[in-house]
Amino acid sequence: MEQTELVFIPFPIIGHLASALEIAKLITKRDPRFSITIFIMKFPFGSTDGMDTDSDSIRFVTLPPVEVSSETTPSGHFYSEFLKVHIPLVRDAVHELTRSNSVRLSGFVIDMFCTHMIDVADEFGVPSYLFFSSGAAVLGFLLHVQFLHDYEGLDINEFKDSDAELDVPTLVNSVPGKVFPAWMLDKESGGAEMLLYHTRRFREVKGILINTFVELESHAIQSLSGSTVPEVYPVGPILNTRMGSGGGQQDASAIMSWLDDQPPSSVIFLCFGSMGSFGADQIKEIAYGLEHSGHRFLWSLRQSPQKGKMEFSSGYENIEEVLPEGFLHRTARIGKVIGWAPQIAVLAHSAVGGFVSHCGWNSLLESIWYGVPVATWSMYAEQQINAFQMVKDLGLAVEIKIDYNKDSDYVVSAHEIENGLSNLMNINSEVRKKREEMKKISRKVKIDGGSSHFSLGRFIEDMMDSKVI
Repeated sequence: MEQTELVFIPFPIIGHLASALEIAKLITKRDPRFSITIFIMKFPFGSTDGMDTDSDSIRFVTLPPVEVSSETTPSGHFYSEFLKVHIPLVRDAVHELTRSNSVRLSGFVIDMFCTHMIDVADEFGVPSYLFFSSGAAVLGFLLHVQFLHDYEGLDINEFKDSDAELDVPTLVNSVPGKVFPAWMLDKESGGAEMLLYHTRRFREVKGILINTFVELESHAIQSLSGSTVPEVYPVGPILNTRMGSGGGQQDASAIMSWLDDQPPSSVIFLCFGSMGSFGADQIKEIAYGLEHSGHRFLWSLRQSPQKGKMEFSSGYENIEEVLPEGFLHRTARIGKVIGWAPQIAVLAHSAVGGFVSHCGWNSLLESIWYGVPVATWSMYAEQQINAFQMVKDLGLAVEIKIDYNKDSDYVVSAHEIENGLSNLMNINSEVRKKREEMKKISRKVKIDGGSSHFSLGRFIEDMMDSKVI
């Protein structure tokens, strides 16, 4: 049987790769006519190892390593250059793929940061679809700001360090400048230029798959429909809920064993993503806030990379050196400080009653899936807007800080942290009730009759209808 081939090009960081793999699985499981090839690019720092699948319809092609400028810090300029040098490699890999007569290429599914590859799809005469791994509100925010910048002369820098607010169709409340993505306000390193470039190209694709669901972001999705934006397909939540242990089985076993000994819904889990780390002063304030709160806690504490180095955060050699003297001893009965954390397994555990999160979109969807209330502590990228939406628009989270930026000198006080933890663990809170309801809904949307199940079917039908003959 002739296979309908899709090419997936994800951005090479684990959150984007994992989401791309899960949506590929959904498509091939839903319609056996499809086979999918996922092209893996590799940064000269970090690791994207561990991607695998048990599906015969999905395969990975790792592209050859590339030489990029000797720049030492991740920036818009670096990422743009990195993607551009991959264009000929992707072109060659697709040529190789289509040499077989049993394969008919039907389209590219590209990551939100890989829009350079639309040009390659055009060369092969097939449509491009965007996989947007954040939510619909952020997609709408980017499109609105890009439109205002390009056609109405908006100076985005006016919002830097400002209390000014912007009305955005996909968000209910006006968005303050202090929660704009830091990159959008960063002309120097090319972040603003990069975001605007990609957002312009979002408008060129045939459709946009979004990792969200109608019932979670009904206002945002409704705002996007019928506009000048390409067709949107809310197909989430796209999650990898297998209990993997990418950081080591031994570490995971010790963590899960500790959780097994804690009472139900009693533990606060603190985890800030692959790039989440703090300076010494902030670490001490978190420690004091935890200690004074009296709540049980599991804290994933990661070390910042050396300044100017292109690396993700890593574990400490000696964790005691960065904590207040005697902290581990005083909290030994109620707390555990770890490095890497098996986040999915932790959130799924019945002992966990709250999650202090950097508000990466994958983490927020995971917390909804398991019904764990969130206290927001955004760090970078679009996380400030995610936090703003969860707290202000949706009432699905409490705030520790929605406008924190990991590159700023601001230190959140132990008092602020303690207050946030108290609100998080309030068992009678409206947030907790809403979370429980949204958990139930998130489980229903992907099964037959659910909104995301229907949306995925619509995407497959639309793609087959437009298949190149």
